[in-house]
Amino acid sequence: MSGIDQLFDRYGPAYKWLSTLTVMLGTLSMTLAATIVNVAIPDIMGNFGIAQTKAQWLSTGFLAAMASFMLLSSWVLESFGMKAAYIGAMVIFILAAAIGGMSVHEDMVIVSRVVQGAMAGIIQPLAMTVIFRVFPSDQRGLGMGVYGLGVILGPAVGPALGGFLVDLMSWRAVFFLPLPACLVGIVLALFFAPDRESDSVRSPFDWGGFLLLCIALSALLWTLSNGQRLGWTSFSIVGGGALALAAAVVFIAWEWRSDKALLAVRIFANPGFAAGSLVAFCYGAGLFGSTYLVPLFVQEIQGFTATASGLLLMPAGLAMGFIFPIAGKMSDLYPARILIASGVMLFAWSCWELAKVDVSTLPWVLGGWVLVGRLGLGLGMPSLSTGSLKVLPDHLLSQGAGANNFARQLGGAVGVNVLAVVLEWRSSFHAAAIASTQTSGNVVTSQWLTAIENGYQVVGLSPELVGMFARYQLGELVWFQGYESGFRDSFLVLALIFGFALLPAWLMKGASGSRYQNC
Repeated sequence: MSGIDQLFDRYGPAYKWLSTLTVMLGTLSMTLAATIVNVAIPDIMGNFGIAQTKAQWLSTGFLAAMASFMLLSSWVLESFGMKAAYIGAMVIFILAAAIGGMSVHEDMVIVSRVVQGAMAGIIQPLAMTVIFRVFPSDQRGLGMGVYGLGVILGPAVGPALGGFLVDLMSWRAVFFLPLPACLVGIVLALFFAPDRESDSVRSPFDWGGFLLLCIALSALLWTLSNGQRLGWTSFSIVGGGALALAAAVVFIAWEWRSDKALLAVRIFANPGFAAGSLVAFCYGAGLFGSTYLVPLFVQEIQGFTATASGLLLMPAGLAMGFIFPIAGKMSDLYPARILIASGVMLFAWSCWELAKVDVSTLPWVLGGWVLVGRLGLGLGMPSLSTGSLKVLPDHLLSQGAGANNFARQLGGAVGVNVLAVVLEWRSSFHAAAIASTQTSGNVVTSQWLTAIENGYQVVGLSPELVGMFARYQLGELVWFQGYESGFRDSFLVLALIFGFALLPAWLMKGASGSRYQNC
């Protein structure tokens, strides 16, 4: 008798719900951790005195590690069993969170986030395995709906709770918020997670492919994040880019020939699946990229508190959760490419409008456009998942699901990294352009400096300090205006990425709903 059969005998029909609750708590902890730190990034930047190009590793490192370790999840499950894999990953996640919350250096915080992301990559795929093993085929949709509450609840309420903790205590508190759910999940797993089957055979793991993937991702993200600072033609940046490209090429060749491939690269030869994975990559970039940019903009430019920035994102997260089941039902009825393209256009439209924001943009306007973008993502994501897999034969479905999830998470990591680089690059560009106009012949600037100097003289500053402070304040204003313009350009880049995603979305011709199979 298998471990799951024994647990069914012990707990009866309630077991399927108890096991779903167990994995839901794990997923809730991971999704909270993935999004909650974004509202704390400005405070972490201020605490350690770091630029946003380094602070973005708090998000990028988590997402990149999660993408890589998702491919490790099935081997861990096979080798150690559900209970040991789940509890072990949760314990390591808790330790990493504690280290992050007590860190005395920014590198410690970043490393803790990478470890958290790695454990999230192991935990999240376990849920799908549990639901497919404990629910009969006609109830799996219901099980996924209950489990989906954890997937949606974390991103929806996480930023608001995190912002409240940052303002009430400090940024360190956000690392400890997911821990109660982790502890309850561990306790439940002790009773309701099956042990490893005694007669199961451990398959060899593709360590070579995993090492090549880690090298390629690390080199790529490091190159992108340091290119603006070191110079895109510098030896280290060119070398890093060459290493990333070489490792990626060798990884693809390695996986193509491997009998136990970490990532089934052969299925990307299917045009419909390849198109769907490219759209999934863009979806990941849009979801995580916008979640990174919006809290940073409203705190750095508009002066929002962390709590206010989190509350601004909550309606959008709840709206995405509301549209998910409706979009899932629609994906059974209508062509996938229609729903995906509609979602892509909504998100592109949202980013296009966000590219017009400035310091005076009203919160409800900004939050409204974020909500429109989340509705677009929610409308397209169910069809994207099912549509990408419908073009594959049955024996490749599990490999396709893993590859599609990997593409989405990779898009998130690369998207956040690229947007951080674009923000720094365009901010510097605009600030330099504005600074070049601040000459003695600029009447407006001269009048502004005179007014500021008069104000400093009134409060009693010495004549030597008056001019220095006025010029310093002018420099801060120039930087602020450049930074504001950099955000607008970053949102515009997101809009262009999703405009590009319309092409592969429309190429998913074979991914149609049951009613319109011949469309």
